[in-house]
Amino acid sequence: MIYEYRVYEAAPGRLDDVHAEVRDCVKGLLEKHGATSIGHWTSEVGEFSDKLVYIIAFDDMAQRQKAWDGFRADPEWHRVHEASLAKDAPVVKVTNTFLKPTDYSPLK
Repeated sequence: MIYEYRVYEAAPGRLDDVHAEVRDCVKGLLEKHGATSIGHWTSEVGEFSDKLVYIIAFDDMAQRQKAWDGFRADPEWHRVHEASLAKDAPVVKVTNTFLKPTDYSPLK
């Protein structure tokens, strides 16, 4: 199992729009195409006050590639993404990291 840690940095004042896009579209489409949602977080205190952090899981890198390819090709994502761009996209930066569980991690 691999875990993808993603951080979406919101444009100033647009974090609620990022939440809506992920809640109403991204999360469901990723699951539809094979990703497993582990969790979504924001920070109440600290450097992540304008960021949405989430983790999704895949069996392996091949399954991850297939899931993201399916997501990116999905007409629903194109519709939502184009509407988002028309309103000046709420996400200004996306970063991701692949996490590998340790031998003592409860998540494997």
